[in-house]
Amino acid sequence: MSSEVAEKVAPRIRYPSYKSLDEFIDVEWLKSLDGYVTDRIQRRVDQQQDIQFYTGPFTFAEKAPVKPGSKMVYLSQPKGEDDYYDLNNPDAWEAAAGATEFSELMDFVRTLPFKATARMLIMYDPEGRAVTAHRDHVSCNLCHEFIWFRTNLRKPFYMLNENTGEKRYVTSHSAWFDSVNQFHGGDATGELAISIRVDGLFSEDFKATIPVPEYNLASTPSFWACSAS
Repeated sequence: MSSEVAEKVAPRIRYPSYKSLDEFIDVEWLKSLDGYVTDRIQRRVDQQQDIQFYTGPFTFAEKAPVKPGSKMVYLSQPKGEDDYYDLNNPDAWEAAAGATEFSELMDFVRTLPFKATARMLIMYDPEGRAVTAHRDHVSCNLCHEFIWFRTNLRKPFYMLNENTGEKRYVTSHSAWFDSVNQFHGGDATGELAISIRVDGLFSEDFKATIPVPEYNLASTPSFWACSAS
């Protein structure tokens, strides 16, 4: 690992890794929303109104694009200053116009195992360009509770082991992953690519199923994934 993220992780953890959450969500409902979400995203492409996705400064390769081309649709918006370290705080977020535009998607989001949601957004790229491999932040004791999901499997999204170069592609419709101790990114497709991320506070019943490491809380998703295997 790079010197920026030097804390050790539990011996059972292997990178790259992620935890599929398909068993905890209604995958068939999610898949049924593919045409609905795609149609509304295409309208926004034509309007060219959305801001670019920013990977942050913690990229795998130096001088790699930090704005690789993806755009964002906010389903919730910050009440004040947009603080990344506060993206799982429900009190810091409120419904955005996108929540009305994507109301059927929001109906699905309400079934996810959260007791409260915070930041919610759709990420898309009409040209399907590669997403630079990056870490979300470098605070090993901060574990954001989130669900990354998609209505189809066309976006090649992966976790990266920086030491070996191994990529592990997400093959499920949903995932939770360690975004600190490993890099994640996406390969180019040349066609519209869409994914969705909801951050917040997991429900107590759901949290009860999650094994938690004694140290490096950011590694919790990988600890869970490797415990299950």
